[in-house]
Amino acid sequence: MSSDYFIVLGIIGVAFFAVSGALLGHDKSINGFGIVVVGVMTALGGGTLRDLLLGKPIFWVETSEYLLATYSAIFATVLFVRYMPSPSNFYFILIDTIGLAVFNVMGIEKALMSGTGMIVALTMGMTTGIFGGLMRDVVCREVPYVMRGDVYASACFAGGLTYAALFTLDVSYLWCILGSIFVTVLLRIASLHWGVKIDLFRKRTPKPNNTSNAKQ
Repeated sequence: MSSDYFIVLGIIGVAFFAVSGALLGHDKSINGFGIVVVGVMTALGGGTLRDLLLGKPIFWVETSEYLLATYSAIFATVLFVRYMPSPSNFYFILIDTIGLAVFNVMGIEKALMSGTGMIVALTMGMTTGIFGGLMRDVVCREVPYVMRGDVYASACFAGGLTYAALFTLDVSYLWCILGSIFVTVLLRIASLHWGVKIDLFRKRTPKPNNTSNAKQ
């Protein structure tokens, strides 16, 4: 992927995550500069951790357009919430999911450009997509989505596997990106629509012992 396309994709990702951070901050009655802190943390946290792990320059320090997009998205969200009806929770989830999907692709792409293998790239994609939202939820005293059993990290991972499969088939970068984003968003929204949860430690309910009752 060319650097210009990577920057555009990153700007889209930070903008969506900045909006999701500002919206959750508003929902939790965070006000003043706190909204900016939550929005910036959400937008830049995952990518910052990714770059530190890869030993690369921090992306928003190297390219200031990411900061401009982050602050602009937060400011636009504040104006929208102030002068328009409050958006429903579905729009927050949709915006957060798009940010997750885009950041997942960014993490994968940057790891591959750094010379890592695909399994490391998939891990970096999940790190980029999840960590900013994790920080946002912790600061806002929410149980993070990734900890709830929602189809969140698993949707991110499925999107990453889609990217890997298309990449292995030598499909063009554009379709790798679009396929990954589509699968991540589709799984996340569909799971919420049908109430799908992932419960790894659910135990079976023991069946009643009808024999002992009959003897009595």
